[in-house]
Amino acid sequence: MTAELSERSPEIHHSHRDVTGGWLRPATFGVMDGLVSNFALVAGVVGGGASGKVVLMTGLAGLVAGACSMASGEFTSVSSQAELMQAEIAVEKRELEIHPAEEERELALMYEAKGLRPELAAEVARELTADPEVALDVHVREELGVDPNDLPSPWVAAGSSFAAFAIGALIPLIPFVFGVGSILPALLLSALGLVITGGIVGKITARPFWYGGGRQLLLGGLSAAVTFAIGLAVGTGLS
Repeated sequence: MTAELSERSPEIHHSHRDVTGGWLRPATFGVMDGLVSNFALVAGVVGGGASGKVVLMTGLAGLVAGACSMASGEFTSVSSQAELMQAEIAVEKRELEIHPAEEERELALMYEAKGLRPELAAEVARELTADPEVALDVHVREELGVDPNDLPSPWVAAGSSFAAFAIGALIPLIPFVFGVGSILPALLLSALGLVITGGIVGKITARPFWYGGGRQLLLGGLSAAVTFAIGLAVGTGLS
């Protein structure tokens, strides 16, 4: 049987990347948010006339607070999403146990809507419903649009979000760690970080490097400029 299935299996000439994993979105959002928000925070404090030591302490506090906030937020949101999916999967499993004929007919109607002849759709639904595990898997995929065996992990989302935010938030602080009091080195380093990280994300998502890098540089630059202007205005008013 195995040899027969092997002979009948189609030859695959391409592969797809995992687009359902729980790491890319929080990691991307985390590093961008860490870099932009902490550089904007640093720019605002510098604009307010703070010393290099105060800027460093403020930036480190922003790094820790932001990373913890991102991780806890991702964990809660992804956990809630996964729990909702599991609850709906349980509903579908119960319906298959209580009303198997109705669920089989529902599946047949789905395949009819996809273009199969009514007789063929009914036959396919009958074959799939014969195995309870296969029937549940198919109904969940068709009705909920999710893979019941590949639900997002809250730990993966939280961990990648925490690490990514911390890495991004550390970049604008590096000059201040070495005693530099000017905002210019942090500005240049942050701009480089925005271009590189944005470009890498662009490549991952099949976009040009310059597109991803330029987009993130523009957004990050606008955020930092607004915060710096507010800090400058407040600092001038308090002095």
